[in-house]
Amino acid sequence: MGATENAELVRRGYEAFNAGDLATLSELFAEDAVWYAAGNGVLSGTKQGRDAVLAYFGELGARSQGSFKATVQDVVGGEDHTVGIQQTHAENNGKTLDMATAIVFVLRDGKVVEGREFFEDTAKADDFWT
Repeated sequence: MGATENAELVRRGYEAFNAGDLATLSELFAEDAVWYAAGNGVLSGTKQGRDAVLAYFGELGARSQGSFKATVQDVVGGEDHTVGIQQTHAENNGKTLDMATAIVFVLRDGKVVEGREFFEDTAKADDFWT
């Protein structure tokens, strides 16, 4: 797949994520996908395998009482890496998280095989989820 197709796949992933469409997300992620959640917080760390990645996404929704939203600002497609630039918003226990986030996706054969999150303020994101 080329840069344009990779960007479209990532955009479809964002749409499915924000809609809570786990069936579509499951189709978009490789079975052996890896996700790196930045920071040192309770949700940080490496998620190995599609099921673990989807469980992490579910945890974001559960811990934010369904308020977690990733608003796409731009998607920059490449042959090997595609970057999603987003505004992350969530509410949890009277706290609000609202910050710029970038996710670098690695895609192969039309599937996401890796995702790496980068937050505007990782310490603030860690604190939000506690």
